[in-house]
Amino acid sequence: MKKESREVIYDEKLKIEAYRFQGIMQPFPNHFHEYYVIGFMEEGERCLSCRNQEYMIGPGSGVLFNPGDNHACVQCPGEAMDYRSINIPRGVMLELAEEVTGTRQLPFFSPNVICDEEAACYIRSLHEMLMEDSKEFGKEENLLLLLSLLIQRYGQPFEEIIPKCRAEIEKACDFMKQHYTEHICLDQICRCAGLSKSTLVRAFTRTKGVTPYSYLENVRIGEAKKLLEQGASPLEAAMQTGFSDQSHFTNYFRRFIGMPPGLYRQTFYRFDHLRS
Repeated sequence: MKKESREVIYDEKLKIEAYRFQGIMQPFPNHFHEYYVIGFMEEGERCLSCRNQEYMIGPGSGVLFNPGDNHACVQCPGEAMDYRSINIPRGVMLELAEEVTGTRQLPFFSPNVICDEEAACYIRSLHEMLMEDSKEFGKEENLLLLLSLLIQRYGQPFEEIIPKCRAEIEKACDFMKQHYTEHICLDQICRCAGLSKSTLVRAFTRTKGVTPYSYLENVRIGEAKKLLEQGASPLEAAMQTGFSDQSHFTNYFRRFIGMPPGLYRQTFYRFDHLRS
Protein backbone atom coordinates (compact mmCIF):
# COMPACT_ATOMS: atom_id res chain seq x y z
CA MET A 1 0.00 0.00 0.00
CA LYS A 2 1.22 3.49 -0.86
CA LYS A 3 2.35 5.64 2.01
CA GLU A 4 -0.22 8.32 2.78
CA SER A 5 0.79 11.86 1.87
CA ARG A 6 -1.03 15.17 1.64
CA GLU A 7 0.44 18.26 0.00
CA VAL A 8 -0.99 21.70 -0.57
CA ILE A 9 0.58 24.61 -2.45
CA TYR A 10 -0.67 28.19 -2.75
CA ASP A 11 0.40 30.04 -5.88
CA GLU A 12 0.74 33.72 -5.03
CA LYS A 13 0.79 34.90 -8.65
CA LEU A 14 -2.30 33.00 -9.82
CA LYS A 15 -3.96 33.08 -6.36
CA ILE A 16 -5.08 29.45 -6.57
CA GLU A 17 -4.34 26.29 -4.57
CA ALA A 18 -3.11 22.86 -5.64
CA TYR A 19 -3.77 19.75 -3.53
CA ARG A 20 -2.22 16.29 -3.94
CA PHE A 21 -3.54 13.34 -1.90
CA GLN A 22 -1.75 9.99 -2.25
CA GLY A 23 -2.52 6.72 -0.48
CA ILE A 24 -5.72 8.12 1.05
CA MET A 25 -8.40 5.73 2.31
CA GLN A 26 -10.47 8.01 4.56
CA PRO A 27 -14.09 8.85 3.71
CA PHE A 28 -15.13 12.49 3.28
CA PRO A 29 -18.54 13.38 4.74
CA ASN A 30 -21.11 15.52 2.97
CA HIS A 31 -19.69 19.03 2.68
CA PHE A 32 -19.22 21.92 0.26
CA HIS A 33 -16.65 24.61 -0.56
CA GLU A 34 -16.93 28.31 -1.26
CA TYR A 35 -14.52 27.96 -4.18
CA TYR A 36 -14.36 26.01 -7.46
CA VAL A 37 -12.64 22.61 -7.41
CA ILE A 38 -11.17 21.05 -10.55
CA GLY A 39 -9.98 17.57 -9.64
CA PHE A 40 -8.52 14.48 -11.28
CA MET A 41 -8.21 10.86 -10.10
CA GLU A 42 -4.88 9.18 -10.80
CA GLU A 43 -5.52 5.92 -8.92
CA GLY A 44 -8.15 4.25 -6.77
CA GLU A 45 -11.94 4.08 -6.97
CA ARG A 46 -14.47 6.07 -4.99
CA CYS A 47 -18.20 6.31 -4.66
CA LEU A 48 -18.99 10.01 -5.01
CA SER A 49 -22.26 11.71 -4.17
CA CYS A 50 -22.69 15.22 -5.53
CA ARG A 51 -25.87 17.32 -5.70
CA ASN A 52 -27.90 14.21 -4.88
CA GLN A 53 -26.43 12.12 -7.71
CA GLU A 54 -24.25 9.05 -7.32
CA TYR A 55 -21.07 8.45 -9.35
CA MET A 56 -18.33 5.83 -9.45
CA ILE A 57 -15.03 7.58 -10.11
CA GLY A 58 -11.68 5.99 -10.87
CA PRO A 59 -8.42 6.58 -12.76
CA GLY A 60 -9.02 9.18 -15.47
CA SER A 61 -12.14 10.67 -13.89
CA GLY A 62 -12.30 14.44 -13.62
CA VAL A 63 -14.47 16.27 -11.11
CA LEU A 64 -15.88 19.80 -11.35
CA PHE A 65 -17.37 21.26 -8.17
CA ASN A 66 -19.01 24.67 -8.25
CA PRO A 67 -19.04 26.77 -5.07
CA GLY A 68 -21.78 25.38 -2.83
CA ASP A 69 -21.99 21.95 -4.53
CA ASN A 70 -22.49 19.49 -1.66
CA HIS A 71 -20.49 16.28 -2.10
CA ALA A 72 -19.26 13.25 -0.18
CA CYS A 73 -17.16 10.22 -1.11
CA VAL A 74 -16.03 6.88 0.28
CA GLN A 75 -13.25 4.57 -0.84
CA CYS A 76 -14.16 1.38 -2.69
CA PRO A 77 -12.32 -1.80 -1.67
CA GLY A 78 -8.88 -1.98 -3.21
CA GLU A 79 -6.33 0.66 -4.11
CA ALA A 80 -6.10 3.88 -2.12
CA MET A 81 -6.90 7.23 -3.68
CA ASP A 82 -4.32 9.26 -5.61
CA TYR A 83 -5.95 12.58 -6.39
CA ARG A 84 -4.97 16.02 -7.69
CA SER A 85 -7.10 19.14 -7.36
CA ILE A 86 -6.91 22.82 -8.24
CA ASN A 87 -8.99 25.20 -6.11
CA ILE A 88 -10.01 28.57 -7.56
CA PRO A 89 -11.72 31.29 -5.44
CA ARG A 90 -14.84 32.96 -6.83
CA GLY A 91 -13.13 36.32 -7.37
CA VAL A 92 -10.25 34.76 -9.26
CA MET A 93 -12.64 32.68 -11.38
CA LEU A 94 -14.65 35.79 -12.21
CA GLU A 95 -11.54 37.51 -13.57
CA LEU A 96 -10.47 34.41 -15.50
CA ALA A 97 -13.94 33.83 -16.95
CA GLU A 98 -14.05 37.42 -18.19
CA GLU A 99 -10.60 36.99 -19.74
CA VAL A 100 -11.71 33.80 -21.51
CA THR A 101 -15.28 34.63 -22.54
CA GLY A 102 -15.40 38.41 -22.58
CA THR A 103 -18.33 38.25 -20.16
CA ARG A 104 -17.99 39.05 -16.46
CA GLN A 105 -20.05 36.12 -15.23
CA LEU A 106 -19.19 33.13 -13.07
CA PRO A 107 -19.46 29.79 -14.91
CA PHE A 108 -21.61 26.94 -13.64
CA PHE A 109 -20.15 23.54 -14.51
CA SER A 110 -22.29 20.52 -15.29
CA PRO A 111 -21.94 17.54 -15.07
CA ASN A 112 -19.84 17.23 -11.94
CA VAL A 113 -17.92 14.18 -13.21
CA ILE A 114 -16.25 14.12 -16.63
CA CYS A 115 -14.03 11.79 -18.64
CA ASP A 116 -12.03 14.05 -20.94
CA GLU A 117 -8.46 13.16 -21.95
CA GLU A 118 -7.68 16.65 -23.24
CA ALA A 119 -8.87 18.29 -20.04
CA ALA A 120 -6.93 15.69 -18.01
CA CYS A 121 -3.69 16.63 -19.81
CA TYR A 122 -4.19 20.31 -18.98
CA ILE A 123 -5.10 19.55 -15.36
CA ARG A 124 -2.06 17.32 -14.82
CA SER A 125 0.34 19.71 -16.53
CA LEU A 126 -0.95 22.75 -14.63
CA HIS A 127 -0.98 20.85 -11.34
CA GLU A 128 2.62 19.72 -11.76
CA MET A 129 3.76 23.28 -12.52
CA LEU A 130 1.93 24.54 -9.44
CA MET A 131 3.46 21.87 -7.19
CA GLU A 132 6.94 22.62 -8.57
CA ASP A 133 6.38 26.36 -8.01
CA SER A 134 7.25 27.05 -11.64
CA LYS A 135 8.01 30.69 -12.43
CA GLU A 136 7.40 30.26 -16.18
CA PHE A 137 4.36 31.77 -17.88
CA GLY A 138 3.40 28.33 -19.18
CA LYS A 139 1.63 27.90 -15.85
CA GLU A 140 -0.72 30.84 -16.50
CA GLU A 141 -1.10 29.77 -20.12
CA ASN A 142 -2.20 26.27 -19.06
CA LEU A 143 -4.75 27.73 -16.64
CA LEU A 144 -6.33 29.86 -19.38
CA LEU A 145 -6.41 26.97 -21.86
CA LEU A 146 -7.91 24.62 -19.25
CA LEU A 147 -10.68 27.04 -18.30
CA SER A 148 -11.40 27.90 -21.93
CA LEU A 149 -11.92 24.20 -22.63
CA LEU A 150 -13.98 23.52 -19.49
CA ILE A 151 -16.25 26.55 -19.91
CA GLN A 152 -16.81 25.77 -23.57
CA ARG A 153 -17.60 22.08 -23.00
CA TYR A 154 -19.14 21.97 -19.53
CA GLY A 155 -19.97 25.53 -18.49
CA GLN A 156 -22.38 28.19 -19.59
CA PRO A 157 -22.26 28.43 -23.36
CA PHE A 158 -20.28 31.24 -24.90
CA GLU A 159 -19.43 32.16 -28.45
CA GLU A 160 -15.77 31.39 -28.99
CA ILE A 161 -14.38 33.84 -31.50
CA ILE A 162 -10.67 33.46 -32.18
CA PRO A 163 -9.47 36.23 -34.50
CA LYS A 164 -6.55 35.42 -36.79
CA CYS A 165 -4.39 38.28 -35.48
CA ARG A 166 -1.52 37.24 -37.75
CA ALA A 167 0.42 40.50 -37.47
CA GLU A 168 0.02 40.49 -33.69
CA ILE A 169 1.17 36.85 -33.47
CA GLU A 170 4.32 37.67 -35.45
CA LYS A 171 5.04 40.53 -33.04
CA ALA A 172 4.74 38.04 -30.17
CA CYS A 173 7.14 35.64 -31.92
CA ASP A 174 9.67 38.41 -32.56
CA PHE A 175 9.47 39.49 -28.92
CA MET A 176 10.19 35.95 -27.68
CA LYS A 177 13.08 35.52 -30.12
CA GLN A 178 14.61 38.79 -28.90
CA HIS A 179 14.11 38.10 -25.18
CA TYR A 180 14.42 34.31 -24.85
CA THR A 181 17.44 34.67 -22.54
CA GLU A 182 15.32 36.61 -20.01
CA HIS A 183 12.58 35.58 -17.61
CA ILE A 184 9.58 36.93 -19.52
CA CYS A 185 5.91 36.76 -18.58
CA LEU A 186 2.67 36.52 -20.53
CA ASP A 187 1.80 40.14 -19.72
CA GLN A 188 4.92 41.38 -21.53
CA ILE A 189 4.13 39.36 -24.66
CA CYS A 190 0.53 40.57 -24.63
CA ARG A 191 1.58 44.20 -24.34
CA CYS A 192 3.95 43.78 -27.26
CA ALA A 193 1.30 42.05 -29.40
CA GLY A 194 -1.56 44.28 -28.28
CA LEU A 195 -3.81 41.33 -27.37
CA SER A 196 -5.50 40.08 -24.21
CA LYS A 197 -4.04 36.97 -22.61
CA SER A 198 -6.84 34.63 -23.63
CA THR A 199 -6.97 35.95 -27.21
CA LEU A 200 -3.19 35.68 -27.57
CA VAL A 201 -3.03 32.11 -26.26
CA ARG A 202 -5.91 30.84 -28.41
CA ALA A 203 -5.02 32.77 -31.58
CA PHE A 204 -1.32 31.88 -31.25
CA THR A 205 -2.11 28.19 -30.76
CA ARG A 206 -4.43 28.12 -33.77
CA THR A 207 -1.95 29.99 -35.98
CA LYS A 208 1.32 28.33 -34.94
CA GLY A 209 0.07 24.93 -33.82
CA VAL A 210 1.78 25.33 -30.43
CA THR A 211 1.15 27.54 -27.41
CA PRO A 212 3.28 30.66 -26.84
CA TYR A 213 5.18 28.94 -24.04
CA SER A 214 5.91 25.90 -26.21
CA TYR A 215 7.14 28.27 -28.91
CA LEU A 216 9.48 29.94 -26.42
CA GLU A 217 10.72 26.52 -25.25
CA ASN A 218 11.51 25.57 -28.85
CA VAL A 219 13.42 28.83 -29.40
CA ARG A 220 15.44 28.24 -26.22
CA ILE A 221 16.20 24.62 -27.04
CA GLY A 222 17.24 25.55 -30.60
CA GLU A 223 19.71 28.14 -29.28
CA ALA A 224 20.95 25.72 -26.61
CA LYS A 225 21.71 23.12 -29.30
CA LYS A 226 23.92 25.65 -31.10
CA LEU A 227 25.82 26.40 -27.90
CA LEU A 228 26.32 22.69 -27.11
CA GLU A 229 27.53 22.08 -30.66
CA GLN A 230 30.13 24.82 -30.10
CA GLY A 231 31.39 23.10 -26.94
CA ALA A 232 29.46 24.91 -24.21
CA SER A 233 28.73 22.85 -21.09
CA PRO A 234 25.08 22.00 -20.28
CA LEU A 235 25.22 24.48 -17.38
CA GLU A 236 26.50 27.25 -19.65
CA ALA A 237 23.87 26.45 -22.26
CA ALA A 238 21.14 26.50 -19.63
CA MET A 239 22.19 29.84 -18.19
CA GLN A 240 22.61 31.49 -21.60
CA THR A 241 19.20 30.44 -22.92
CA GLY A 242 16.93 31.54 -20.10
CA PHE A 243 16.41 28.29 -18.16
CA SER A 244 16.11 28.66 -14.41
CA ASP A 245 18.59 25.85 -13.63
CA GLN A 246 20.43 22.95 -15.22
CA SER A 247 17.93 20.34 -14.03
CA HIS A 248 15.05 22.25 -15.61
CA PHE A 249 17.05 22.58 -18.83
CA THR A 250 18.01 18.89 -18.89
CA ASN A 251 14.38 17.78 -18.50
CA TYR A 252 13.20 20.02 -21.34
CA PHE A 253 16.12 19.11 -23.61
CA ARG A 254 15.54 15.39 -23.14
CA ARG A 255 11.83 15.83 -23.86
CA PHE A 256 12.41 17.79 -27.08
CA ILE A 257 15.56 16.15 -28.44
CA GLY A 258 15.31 12.64 -26.97
CA MET A 259 18.69 12.66 -25.21
CA PRO A 260 20.31 14.60 -22.35
CA PRO A 261 22.28 17.73 -23.31
CA GLY A 262 25.58 16.23 -22.12
CA LEU A 263 25.24 13.31 -24.55
CA TYR A 264 24.24 15.68 -27.35
CA ARG A 265 27.35 17.81 -26.72
CA GLN A 266 29.55 14.73 -26.52
CA THR A 267 28.24 13.52 -29.89
CA PHE A 268 29.26 16.75 -31.58
CA TYR A 269 32.61 16.79 -29.76
CA ARG A 270 33.40 13.32 -31.07
CA PHE A 271 32.31 14.30 -34.57
CA ASP A 272 34.55 17.40 -34.57
CA HIS A 273 37.44 15.41 -33.10
CA LEU A 274 37.17 12.74 -35.81
CA ARG A 275 36.83 15.38 -38.53
CA SER A 276 39.97 17.18 -37.38
